[in-house]
Amino acid sequence: MPAADLKERRIAVIGGGPAGLMAAEVLSAAGERVEVFDAMPSVARKFLQAGRGGLNLTHSEAPDKFLSRYGSRREEVGRWLEQFGPQQLRDWAQSLGVETFVGSSGRVFPQEMKAAPLLRAWLHRLRAAGVIFHARHRWLGWDADATLRFATPAGETRVGADGTVLALGGGSWARLGSDGAWLPLLVARGVDVQALRPANCGFNVAWSEHLRQRFAGTPVKTISAAFVAPDGSLIKRDGEFLVTAHGVEGNLIYAFSAALRDAIEATGSATLQLDLAPGRKLQRLTDDLAHPRGRDSLSNHLRRRAGIDGVKAALLHECAAAEDMASPTRLATIIKSLPLRLASPRPIDEAISSAGGVDFAALDENLMLRALPGTFCAGEMLDWEAPTGGYLLTACFASGRAVGRGVLRWLDQVRSPAPR
Repeated sequence: MPAADLKERRIAVIGGGPAGLMAAEVLSAAGERVEVFDAMPSVARKFLQAGRGGLNLTHSEAPDKFLSRYGSRREEVGRWLEQFGPQQLRDWAQSLGVETFVGSSGRVFPQEMKAAPLLRAWLHRLRAAGVIFHARHRWLGWDADATLRFATPAGETRVGADGTVLALGGGSWARLGSDGAWLPLLVARGVDVQALRPANCGFNVAWSEHLRQRFAGTPVKTISAAFVAPDGSLIKRDGEFLVTAHGVEGNLIYAFSAALRDAIEATGSATLQLDLAPGRKLQRLTDDLAHPRGRDSLSNHLRRRAGIDGVKAALLHECAAAEDMASPTRLATIIKSLPLRLASPRPIDEAISSAGGVDFAALDENLMLRALPGTFCAGEMLDWEAPTGGYLLTACFASGRAVGRGVLRWLDQVRSPAPR
């Protein structure tokens, strides 16, 4: 098709996060007329928020291990990453003038540690390529003739498009635009969708009032945790977490969150085993605690002989039975494997991300909805999840790249512009 004819085709990208913007980049680079619609006053608000503490773009670990982070969706996500994986993402950032580096944990960050410079350079490139942005346009679905409907400050407007990319995010952080309001719109059109659930989330714990009053907001550092998943697999991680008024949250908890959430859904609760003294072997800890206390209180004895004080001591008293504190052997055992019972996940709007969304069976190889030809989906609104550490962002970028190419392949087949 001649280049002049390409601009006659109008592609609507709904959602201005990393997946939507990457789809817009691929399509505009191919000469398509691309318009991005976003419900918020500006695009990529969740992306900017995620970068406030240092934008973790991706991770440098080996490909097989990286791919394993996507669990049961590793095959589907792996197809995106084959074309646009961690190194390609770093190269892309460099093409925008943003250098990256690998931190001590293997995580990859921009040199400036911020999202804003990268986003500014990206939007400048997109606008230079002819991409048009429409802010404060909340998608309302379709009218009877499949025209897109949007609510705007000036009232409802309708937009005809030759192809539509939906990149509307999941159900977390609604104040930044990801509110899951799209889900019933797709269900009404016969699209198979899995319920949205919190991912990378905190959990509720039935704390005593004493612990809640004294230690809410306190980090618990230098510990290990273990959990036996419903399928029998053992998950172990080192790190730290935060005690909150409602329960627990933080990186160590997020690493277990999918397995914990699934266990709670299956059985009603989940118990995380905490090692409060990961640097000590059980026998050494038992011997240390067997040392005569003399006039020491139990609290002083724990502090001097086991390094357990403050919030760790509070957790020990909170979760251990009285008889566990009575003998050095039982006390050492419970310190090495303290059962923390989690009642339920925190609400999805507090979660860093969400699981569930459009079922992959509802999509063809181009990420087009089988029930709605010409409508494609990308990013977190698809039914996959990943832990924090750069895995979420990498897959969102890669899915946007994949869907952009999918739209182009489909357009090459249909080849006819929509009426204006």
